[in-house]
Amino acid sequence: MRLLYHHPVCPYSRKIRLLLAEKRLGFELRVEKPWERRAEYLELNPAGTVPTLIEDNGLVIPDSVVIAEYLEEAYPDTSLMGRTLAERVEVRRLTAWFDGRFAEDVSRILLEEKVFKRLAGEGYPDSRLLRAGYAALKEHLAYLGWLAETRRYLAGSQLSLADLAAAAHLSALDFVGEIDWTLSLPAREWYARIKSRPSFRPLLADRLPGFTPPPHYADLDF
Repeated sequence: MRLLYHHPVCPYSRKIRLLLAEKRLGFELRVEKPWERRAEYLELNPAGTVPTLIEDNGLVIPDSVVIAEYLEEAYPDTSLMGRTLAERVEVRRLTAWFDGRFAEDVSRILLEEKVFKRLAGEGYPDSRLLRAGYAALKEHLAYLGWLAETRRYLAGSQLSLADLAAAAHLSALDFVGEIDWTLSLPAREWYARIKSRPSFRPLLADRLPGFTPPPHYADLDF
C-alpha cells in the first residue's frame, strides 16, 4: 500500500489526499510534524516538508507539485488536468495561484500564526500579520467568487486540480474557523459542492488535539 506522509492542516497534504482519492488510488496516511525535522524523514525528503508519497515499489516522491505531476503521468485514466491545451494551461495557472499567491498572502500567515506556532510551542500569534492575512483573504475570496460565478468549476466545465488546490487551502483555514463565508456567496456555494464529494469526507473527519472546528466544517449542507 502506498504511503503518504502528511499533516492534517497542511493544505498541500490535503491537495494530494484529494487527488489520490479522486483517482481512486488506495493509500495509508502517516502524520509528520515538519517542525521536528526528524532525521528519518529528512532522508526521504531533505527539504523536510510535507507531503511525501512513497509508492508500493519504494519510489519516493516529495513535494505536492512533483507528486501531482507524477500521479497524472503514472495514472492518467482519471485526469484532473483538463482536456485541451488551453484548459491545461488554466488548470496549471490556477493551481499555481492557490499554491503560490494565495498561500503566501493567506494560508502561510494564518495557519502559521494560529496553528503551527501553537503546535510547535513558538509563542502567540502576531496580530499585525493576522490583520494582513485577513485583508488578503477578503480579496482572494472575491476573486474565487468571480471564478465560481462565471464557470461551473474554477478552471472550466470539469473538476480539476485547480479545484482541489483551492479547496485544500480553504478547508485548512475553515478547520480553524478562519473564513467568513458571508463575504462571497458564489465561493461558498462552490466550496459546498466540492466538500460534498466522497473524496472530501476523510478531510472533514480530521481532528487535531487542542482545536475544535466550527460546526459547519463537516456539514455538507453548510
